[in-house]
Amino acid sequence: MNEPLLQEGLSLLLYGMGTVIVFLTLLVAVTVLMSTLIKHFSPTVDEPQALTQQNVSAVDERVLAIIQQAINQHRRR
Repeated sequence: MNEPLLQEGLSLLLYGMGTVIVFLTLLVAVTVLMSTLIKHFSPTVDEPQALTQQNVSAVDERVLAIIQQAINQHRRR
């Protein structure tokens, strides 16, 4: 068999796979860095409050009637 050709093929294989491994490692590192920076500099979001009886009773009776009328009108279509 032709030894220099096999050696050149093996060399190209290692060069190509090494390039892919370096690229993927760099991609993961940059993604982790960006994620860390975004978490650090982004404003914190408050958790939405759960509906309680106090929140529900805060709805005006007039608004509640309007909502109910809109639902009834939609169901009649």
